[in-house]
Formats: sequence, structure tokens, C-alpha cells
Amino acid sequence: MANKNRRPNNKFAKLSLNNKTFKLPIYNSTQGESVIDISKLHSQAKIFTYDPGFTSTASCESKITFIDGDKGILRYRGYDIEELAIKSDFIEVVNLLIYGDLPNKEQLIKYKKLISRHTLLHEQIINFFQGFRRDAHPMAMMVGVMGALSSFYQDSLDINDPHQRQEATRRIIAKSSTIGAMAYKYSIGQAFVSPKNNLSFSENFLHMCFSNTAEEYKISPILAKAMDTILILHADHEQNASTSTVRLAGSSGANPFACIAAGVSSLWGPAHGGANQAALEMLEEIGSSKNIKKYLSKAKDVNDPFRLMGFGHRVYKNYDPRAKILKKICKKVLNHVGIKNDPILKLAIDLEKIALKEKYFIEKKLYPNVDFYSGIILRAIGFPPEMFTVIFAIARTAGWTAQWTEMSEDPIQKIGRPRQLYTGNKSLKYGLKRSKKNTR
Repeated sequence: MANKNRRPNNKFAKLSLNNKTFKLPIYNSTQGESVIDISKLHSQAKIFTYDPGFTSTASCESKITFIDGDKGILRYRGYDIEELAIKSDFIEVVNLLIYGDLPNKEQLIKYKKLISRHTLLHEQIINFFQGFRRDAHPMAMMVGVMGALSSFYQDSLDINDPHQRQEATRRIIAKSSTIGAMAYKYSIGQAFVSPKNNLSFSENFLHMCFSNTAEEYKISPILAKAMDTILILHADHEQNASTSTVRLAGSSGANPFACIAAGVSSLWGPAHGGANQAALEMLEEIGSSKNIKKYLSKAKDVNDPFRLMGFGHRVYKNYDPRAKILKKICKKVLNHVGIKNDPILKLAIDLEKIALKEKYFIEKKLYPNVDFYSGIILRAIGFPPEMFTVIFAIARTAGWTAQWTEMSEDPIQKIGRPRQLYTGNKSLKYGLKRSKKNTR
């Protein structure tokens, strides 16, 4: 169970308040910061803590992902992301995240078959797409169809049944790529392409997106590897906004499809999964390498609304380890497809060179991040910016389902219920006060 290793280390933090002292247990992590247990603080001291954004609060105990932002470390179940990106494929990483260790050869073959048998969608689900406007954002379709899966797969909604939980996670991961590909095809007005289960997960996704009735899509090994690497690097990232959303939704006992749909919704935000789309849109605004100096000046001006997207990270104060990996992949992809006819890709490379040398970037530790490079790669493969967050969501189904499973198996898990610092009116009598400022 998730909390077996969570034990007091006989160390306590002391809080002095109103002439009283309260002892708060300290728990050690296997790696990283220790935590102070404040779960009984309110019952003992009648006071809450205040932490907007929960940036200093551990919301759960987890064994899945470890991040050290200062050192630029990201590990899945103890394995460095650099090693996994080189040696694993996406489905092996999915298995690692959910089950806790790398599978052997026979286990991996079996697991890939278990995933691939769920790639098809029910024909009535396919009809759902006809209800969307032709210009609907692919993420809008992703949110709606993912949530709708719960009405079709009612044999995997019992969160207390381990078998049903496993079946639900396999369906979510397998069908996410099919839903994402259909959202893309619908957005460009092309017929849906059925999955081919003899292909790898990444190859199959490229096939469903770029094949059409007129011609077969020839899958490039270089682009397929790039796609697989992007999926691995985005598979999980500790307790970020969307993962926390999945856990919060799951804490109420909601079915897994609803929880993942909630995660997709959270990911859609431009400050989260939409950042790679925002980075490409920023490049389009700059327009040309000739305008880089002008826009750097705008970025340095605190009064100018322009912001550099794709640089720096909330967690990493060093080079994002995922960005290091994608930088190498990016060069291979651009050499493969060529950038002579794409001024935006050329602009991105020129901006990257300046960012790694410019004093402003270096002092503020604004290294190119994973969103910067993934956006360039996905554009080079042929995806429009609107699809970037969809691909992010497909990858993150691995982490979301692993985190949801871990939460479901945690015996101390409770329904999420953050508290607040209330700053509104005190008790008022109806009719005695009417605001002159009310202009509604």
C-alpha cells in the first residue's frame, strides 16, 4: 500500500501559538524534501495553513515520480528519464508507471497485446464527433469523448475491483490515441482511419493521423522514435495541476473515465499543457529571425505584455532534463524533414542559439524547456499547434492512470477538501444594506 513507508522519524516541528506549543510529526522522503504532517493541526489548534497553489504542500504520498528541480533530475519509479528515453518505448514506460517496475520480455509482449486490443472505439462513440462544430478545438473533442467512455464501458467502473481498475486504465491509454487521431481528422475534414494493432503505439498514432483513403502513410522510423520519445517524456511529472485534478476527482469516488476527462480539462490551460502551443504561436508572432532583437527587448520590458514562451520552468531551475533529450531529437527530425521551407522552424533554432548565449536568459535561468522543443518537433512531423496539447494528453494518460491507481489503493486516502482564508462580509441582515456600486 502507498503508506507503508510513511513513518515518523522521531523528529517533530514545533509551532508556538497563543502560548501553546504544538508538535507536528516530520516524515522523511526516500529522496527529496521531508514533510511536516499538519493533518491534525486544525483539530488541535483551530487554525489552517495558507498555501495558494499548494506550492509548499505535499497533497499525497507517492512512489511514482521524483523531481529535483535544482539539479534537473526526473525519474520514473527510480529510473532516470534519460535512460528510459533511449532504451524504452512508451508502452514499457506505461507498464513501469502503473505496476512499479520494468516488465520482462514476456510480460511486455503480453501487456502490449492487452493495450492494443482496446484501440478500437465503439461505432456509436464515433458518431459523437458529428455533434462537434467543424472548427472545434481538438481538446474540446478530447474532453467530451473521454468522459463519454464511461457510458460505454460500464463493466470497468467499479473502482473497488482491482480487475476493473486495470481494465479501465488499459482502455483509457489505448483509446486516447484513437480519440486524439479522430479529433485531428475531424478538425481537417478527413475520414477517420482505423488503428492497426501490428504497429507500435507511436507508429499507430502517426498512421491514424496521416494516412488517408487516397494513399498509405509511410511511417518514418526517425519520426516514430521522436513521437515515442515525446510520449515518454510527457508520461508523468509528479503532482502537477492536471495530475492533482485527477487525484482530486478520484478522491470523490468518481469513475476513472470521468477522472481522466477532468485531467484533460486541466491540461488544456495555456499555463500547463497548452504551453507548447503557446510557444509556437509566440514564434509565429515574432515571424522572422530579423525580429528577434525587437521581441527580446519587449520581453525584458516589464510593462510590455509580450512574454517569451517555451523558456524557463516552474519546477526546474536548471536545464529541464526532458529538454536536453528533445534537443538532440529535434536536430535529427529537422535534418530528416529539412527546415529550408519553414521560416518558423528556422526562427526557433535561431532563437534557441541566442537564448543559450544571451546574458538576460542566463541570469534568469531561462533555458529552452520541453514545450519549446516538443512544439518544434511536432510541427516538423506535420501537426498543427492545436494538436500539441492533445498529444500531451495522450502521453499523460500513463501518469494519470498510474496516479489514480495508486490513490485508489491508498488506505488513508480521503476525499479532497481544501480550506480557505475567508475575507468576505460578516453576517448581514437581508434588506438593511443595498450597494450603490451594484450595476448588474
